[in-house]
Amino acid sequence: KYWKGGLALRELHFTVPEQFDGARGKFFLRSFCGLSYHTVLELKQVENGVTADGALLRTVDRVHTGQQVVVRLPQEKERPQQAAELYVPVLYEDDDVLVFDKPPFMPVHPSAGHAADTLANASAAYLQKKGECATFRPVNRLDRNTSGIVVTAKHAHAAYALSGAVDKAYLAVVQGALAGQGTVDAPLRRMEGHGIRREIGEGGERAVTHWRALPCGNGHTLLAVRLETGRTHQIRAHFSSLGFPLAGDDMYGGSVEMITRHALHCGRAAFFQPLCGERVCLHSPLPKDFRALLLQCGMDPQEAEDGLK
Repeated sequence: KYWKGGLALRELHFTVPEQFDGARGKFFLRSFCGLSYHTVLELKQVENGVTADGALLRTVDRVHTGQQVVVRLPQEKERPQQAAELYVPVLYEDDDVLVFDKPPFMPVHPSAGHAADTLANASAAYLQKKGECATFRPVNRLDRNTSGIVVTAKHAHAAYALSGAVDKAYLAVVQGALAGQGTVDAPLRRMEGHGIRREIGEGGERAVTHWRALPCGNGHTLLAVRLETGRTHQIRAHFSSLGFPLAGDDMYGGSVEMITRHALHCGRAAFFQPLCGERVCLHSPLPKDFRALLLQCGMDPQEAEDGLK
């Protein structure tokens, strides 16, 4: 880290490998260091933003095998969200990544009627206590009523590196009896006359959902679900279209008799740490209402969690 304006900012250290000997600085930063185009542009405005063996490295300069390249990430331009003291468990943290276990009924971002009760507000308060300041950058997002793992990046480079690179697995309880496994590959579009509800239809964005049936009971089936794409309401809309709406999902035809929110939980997430490349695999325990639903259906909550391993 380095300090600027009282804030600790991130330094990235790289050694030029043989295959990049003689490469232009811009190519090395984009291809080997994995920096985004915008970050490379911003680094031009940072004093000693990129150095090679202690000397300023311009994008047109060439790098050589064995050189030590240091990237000093630019200071955040955006203002962080309003801080609010909300309890949200932290599953993992390092200098680049912060992962929360979001409870149900908590929005990820502020919106009308939810100005200070969101995960963004909780993140700001958590970092503020640590003397840190970072723009809220969720790499994956969950609906307000969906519980489970939300991965956030502490700076733009981590967000860029993790984009589309977090492998997530969900547990869902649907109404009806399903067996075996399958894939739903059907495009989703916004339903006409609705602000957020989705439907399968021509002109929609491609959406692919993989599912595997776990135990059944009391007219419900527990599913392990993985997404190949990440569309709004993808799991909810896909299973509703099959005639198996999620329990509690009254927007898509589910009953709220046994649970008052759609029964969907992001229980596992895995990714490679964006700087060191170490694999990180995280697990989120089932919330109380989801466990209660499984027990009502005669299912073992521990068996459900083991289904994601």
